[in-house]
Amino acid sequence: MLRFIYLLLIFGCDLNFVQGECPHTAPGCLDCCTVQRKFDTIEDRLTALEKLLKEFQIRLIKNENKTAELCSQANFKVIFSAVVGRFGTIGPFSTDTTLVCRRVITNIGNAYSRFSGIFTAPVPGVYYFTFFYHAGGECDAMLYLYRNYQLIVMTSDHSLRHDTADNGGNAVFLQLRKGDQVHVRMGANSHVWGSYRHTTFSGFLVTPMAEERKPIYYLHRKG
Repeated sequence: MLRFIYLLLIFGCDLNFVQGECPHTAPGCLDCCTVQRKFDTIEDRLTALEKLLKEFQIRLIKNENKTAELCSQANFKVIFSAVVGRFGTIGPFSTDTTLVCRRVITNIGNAYSRFSGIFTAPVPGVYYFTFFYHAGGECDAMLYLYRNYQLIVMTSDHSLRHDTADNGGNAVFLQLRKGDQVHVRMGANSHVWGSYRHTTFSGFLVTPMAEERKPIYYLHRKG
């Protein structure tokens, strides 16, 4: 449309413009050179506007996808609870050992593995974890809760001659990324009881959150 208007303006000017002359003083006729410059400016602005619109469409699609992802995560349930499920004592061992709770009570979302004792976050968010133990007093009792390879919280009790039984536990809120793993480890030379379902490991998703993305840095070459 803009090009059509421009052609009409050119046609209304003196035909000498076609021969290379620009009739600035022609009565009732716009300066064709000025019209050309204005037209070029409008065309440049339209090109820039089209570029901005394309970028806006791309961002809109990304936001729609992210909204759909968050809605899906909001409806996703993650709840688990498991007990050791073995008779007698577990440990002591010479090194730290992952405590595997093999008897699963609840595992909504299937994020906990009864074979490895490891919980793997299926979605990013804030989770709540608890672990409790019952043990004899003749040996140390030490349990550590790890996020990946990082020690987060622990519970422990030292052995005493007159102490016949120990109980302990701890709890924590953790912000996890998708794929982060949480597990309980038993300290070296310590033990817990597996009988009567005393020792447990549980957790659930409190609220999903958008994945935090690390900034991307670009190296600029000179020249």
